[in-house]
Amino acid sequence: MPASRLRPDALSVDTDIRTYPIRFVHLADVSAHLNDLGLHGPRVVVITDENVAAHYRTPLVHAFEAAGWTPHVVVVPPGESSKSLDRLSTLYDTLLPLGLERSTPVCTLGGGVVGDLGGFAAATLLRGVPLVHLPTSLLAQVDSSIGGKTGINHTVGKNLIGSFYQPHAVLVDPETLLTLPAREWVNGMAEAVKHGFIADPELIDYTERHLVDILGHHDLEATVPAVRAAMHIKAQVVADDEREAGKRAWLNFGHTFAHAIEHVAGYGTVAHGEAVALGMRAALYLSHRRAPAALDHDRLDALLAQLPTPDVSGLAFEALWDAMRHDKKTKDGTIRFVLLHAVGDPFVADDCTRASVQRAWDFVQQSTA
Repeated sequence: MPASRLRPDALSVDTDIRTYPIRFVHLADVSAHLNDLGLHGPRVVVITDENVAAHYRTPLVHAFEAAGWTPHVVVVPPGESSKSLDRLSTLYDTLLPLGLERSTPVCTLGGGVVGDLGGFAAATLLRGVPLVHLPTSLLAQVDSSIGGKTGINHTVGKNLIGSFYQPHAVLVDPETLLTLPAREWVNGMAEAVKHGFIADPELIDYTERHLVDILGHHDLEATVPAVRAAMHIKAQVVADDEREAGKRAWLNFGHTFAHAIEHVAGYGTVAHGEAVALGMRAALYLSHRRAPAALDHDRLDALLAQLPTPDVSGLAFEALWDAMRHDKKTKDGTIRFVLLHAVGDPFVADDCTRASVQRAWDFVQQSTA
């Protein structure tokens, strides 16, 4: 990959609403970065979950207070169950009595769930307050913190209620990764690999060389270049297509299957990154069947097979197919899949037959049994 992707001097996301920076920082310095962004206190809201709060609530609160800020910390339960109307309503009940102003920044400290829930709250409180993401999970750092997607789940499907709401900044402290359980590293690397599949063969090469160091040893020296490269890819795609009218849809590689897997298994049973890894294996199979000579299927599938995933042998295809029909990416009743002509050359397919999709799922189930 170009050297600028491995070690870019600076990262930013250019959108119609604003251009915002991605900075690698220490959590203790967050207040200084907020001031630098023109977001001045004294009050700041921090939305986090119970797991992250156990590690970072106290030091972050002390850092804010030492800098003259008054932090209001709201802690939600971890996991997809917090992306609900009930939890959002509880969040409003907590925040509205504080008398927040439209200039009061909301910081989301955590992974994708906290970012989605807190981002949607920020988008809708007072018709929008400043939002800053402090992603602490690998998945949030490489993917969900960038691009402005916020929202919650519904019983009908995942992420069906939400909005596009761009943050004022994404502030990343790589050392927060060191408190993650092994499963969260898999979640994040699945999304990083996805970015490589749709945009950068050299990120795939890099991941093949360093995946053992990243997943097995949690080596930040090996991890941070992959994080930067993945964030750079996501930022470029978002800048070109902020509202998913065109090429941003490519970021859904593996996601038509993934969202169905999560829904059918029950949110939280199969983690998002795990579902994406399984979904990419199915999408690679569909891609390879369309153009066998264009993809080194065995090599690419072997990379995905190194990402541990739960047993999905009990997930019936009929239930997955029904969930796909309700996916927000469906258009005019047609289920759409992001596939690959080659690594770095994705396209949206709307002509995949039910039989071909079932064969892809059969392949995944047989390969993971």
